[in-house]
Amino acid sequence: MTATGSTGYIAISRRTLDLEDYIDVARRHPAWILAPTFAGLVISTVVAFMVQNVYVSQATLEITPKQISDSIVKSTTTNELSDRMSEMQQEILSRTGLSSIITDPNLNLYKDERASMPVDDVIDIMRRDIRITIDTVPGQQRTAAFTIAFSYRDPNKARDTVQRLITKFEDANLNAQHQEQQAVGSFVHDELSDAKTKLDQLEEELTQFRTANAGKLPEQESLNMSEMTALQNRLGSLNDSLNRAEQEKVQLQARLAELQNDMTLVETQQKDLDAGGPAAQKDEQLADLTKQINDKQIQLAQLQQTYRPDFPDIREAQGRLDVLKKQQDQLQKQDATAAAKPADAPNKTVNLRRAEAVNNLDGQIKTTQALLKTNEMQEQNARKEQQTASSQLQTFEARLAATSAIEAKYVDMKHAADDAREKYQTLEQKQQLAEQNNSLVERKAMENLLVLDNASLPTQPTAPKRWEYIGGGTAIAFIVGLALAGLQEAKDTSLKNLKDVRAYTNLPVLSSIPLLENTMLVRRKRRLAFLAWSAAVIIGMLAVTASLYYHYVYVA
Repeated sequence: MTATGSTGYIAISRRTLDLEDYIDVARRHPAWILAPTFAGLVISTVVAFMVQNVYVSQATLEITPKQISDSIVKSTTTNELSDRMSEMQQEILSRTGLSSIITDPNLNLYKDERASMPVDDVIDIMRRDIRITIDTVPGQQRTAAFTIAFSYRDPNKARDTVQRLITKFEDANLNAQHQEQQAVGSFVHDELSDAKTKLDQLEEELTQFRTANAGKLPEQESLNMSEMTALQNRLGSLNDSLNRAEQEKVQLQARLAELQNDMTLVETQQKDLDAGGPAAQKDEQLADLTKQINDKQIQLAQLQQTYRPDFPDIREAQGRLDVLKKQQDQLQKQDATAAAKPADAPNKTVNLRRAEAVNNLDGQIKTTQALLKTNEMQEQNARKEQQTASSQLQTFEARLAATSAIEAKYVDMKHAADDAREKYQTLEQKQQLAEQNNSLVERKAMENLLVLDNASLPTQPTAPKRWEYIGGGTAIAFIVGLALAGLQEAKDTSLKNLKDVRAYTNLPVLSSIPLLENTMLVRRKRRLAFLAWSAAVIIGMLAVTASLYYHYVYVA
């Protein structure tokens, strides 16, 4: 593919290079490849051996649980050691905490950095060199163990620094426990003193009140209330008795009126029988029916006072009463018919049954009258007892009303004293608990840090990876050399070999003549190249030797 540029020249695309062409490019530009590669090798070697060794020391700590069960001594701590780990870590890795470690005469860390940097920058460097790895309990967020690692160029100082960090964590844990227990103890002690003062004051006021109101205290309140309750119950029972007496009186009066009516009816019937009227026998039957109807009405009234209207006995009594009334109506109709006929001569007869009924009615009337008198006497006695009980109840109510003000104040003072006493006893228990927890802290029986792996003394540096530096630097320099060689090849537009001639001219090649140069010029170029490479190799070897000497004398 060809194209004409703005200058009028024809731009010809280059042919595709093969492996032989790349080898020819390397032969034509060996210096552009070897020089950067050698320079990269020297520079990476010098840098790798000039960088100081970095040693990593680490230790592992475990959080041991409380050695005394909460069922024996309940803990007063608000959170566990695993929850305080972040606070302890922030405290230890703070500016003050790390500054004390850096400036410790036994450690004297980052001496060169402190000479050329601000202290805050040195602290940031140390904070980056410290790694704290926390291991949590599976399935929980609670810390079980953690690892402390520190990177430094001196292995002994790295180990001592890790040990110093372990000591700081242990001290921070003990100090936090001591401070927490001291705060709890101080708070409970102050509250207990205030509660004791208030309790003494309330008890003194209560004693003075009892002395000033001797004989007026409501000590018999429960007795008075029980007497009032008994009187109220007695009044209730008397009211019930009066109500029952009233009901019995009404029933007796109704019964007496019924008996008197029956007596009058029987006497009337007896007169009719004595007169010998034709309707005597029917009047007797009518009288019996009337008596039965009256008895059923009384029985029905009593049942209606006791049961509901749909009760079976009430329905049965009502049906029987209706039957009797029908029979009464039939007899009355027959009497009316018989009255229209001529009357026969009267026959005087004596009915023993009727005489017995008269005697029974007379006895029942007298008995009912006696019961009425007895009912009236019982009612009078009940009303007298009711008046007496009401008077006694008013007396007890007056007593309670007279002492209500003293009782209310006394109860309030007593409740206040009881509350103060209960609070004081509770605070005493809390003080004992705080003392027990403080004793556990002194005995180191609370949550503590157990060193599983002590701070290790590293024997081999973890950084830098020198051979990786050298290999990586040489590889990068070699790639740069290849790129430079390719750039030089791209800038050279001459025909290099027969492939170029055939590709760009499309002419048959009969023979090729090698380039003949001046022998003196060729020797001169070779001498200059030899001198240049010799100087470069010597300088490179000196630089490498110096870096090795510095490494093994000052670094290692």
